[in-house]
Amino acid sequence: MPDEMTNQTGFAQVNGASLYYEAAGAGDPLILIHAGITDSRMWDDQFTVLAQHYRTIRYDMRGFGQSPPPEAAYSHRQDLYHLLNFLGIKRAHLMGCSKGGMVALDFTIEHPEMVAGLILVASSVSGYEFTGSLPKQWTDIVTAMQAKNYELAAELEVQIWVDGQFRTAGQVDAAIRSKVREMNLIALRNEAGDVPREKPLDPPALEKLSTVQAPALIITGDLDDPNIVMAGEVLAARLPNAHKKVVSGTAHLPNMEQPAEFNQLVLGFLKTLKGQ
Repeated sequence: MPDEMTNQTGFAQVNGASLYYEAAGAGDPLILIHAGITDSRMWDDQFTVLAQHYRTIRYDMRGFGQSPPPEAAYSHRQDLYHLLNFLGIKRAHLMGCSKGGMVALDFTIEHPEMVAGLILVASSVSGYEFTGSLPKQWTDIVTAMQAKNYELAAELEVQIWVDGQFRTAGQVDAAIRSKVREMNLIALRNEAGDVPREKPLDPPALEKLSTVQAPALIITGDLDDPNIVMAGEVLAARLPNAHKKVVSGTAHLPNMEQPAEFNQLVLGFLKTLKGQ
């Protein structure tokens, strides 16, 4: 187990996984969990800022960024548990985006004593069923993946999640689109192999939201997929100690589109938890 250091980076060999991680700063631990279309680099505009106030850790889940894909049945929430043990962290704030938010919430339900605060960004919740029709790009994504055209599949997913339903590609920062496409390309190529399925939380988090006592901040983008916006409403209504904030003019990755506003929201929320 490594000593608590101001800065450290490497691979944690935990739970049958090799998880790339970076840690910086000192103080209360804060864990950043990335979305399913990105990796830990999605937090570039948050990591250094948050590390000025907290011991901030970001990592790549299995099959994302620099972490190899799973070779056997696995659980992202259990990986997180073992990563925290590896780092000597007994209690932390968790911030997760999209899939990362689901991981954070599932982890909180299994290990409530280890979570001081939750920040759920554009997050759904395990057990929540999307309604309505699939995005118009979905059939083309399936076709692209079957043809091993991962570059096209990544671009189509950028259209769904970064551009959103209400904007064209030209209305979105080209650098953000390119960065997400690059990160997602790694994940899509890893998904294309014979990857074992993740072991789900049973029962799913949707059925246990009322048991979560950790203070929670729900952040959504007003241009995100309507299902994600609705999931945010469900989380805000059913989590006992939650409140919600909307970052206007953003879709699924508000932290990348409006980092200054996002960072202010996060630091403001965490400040209210000091001493708890």
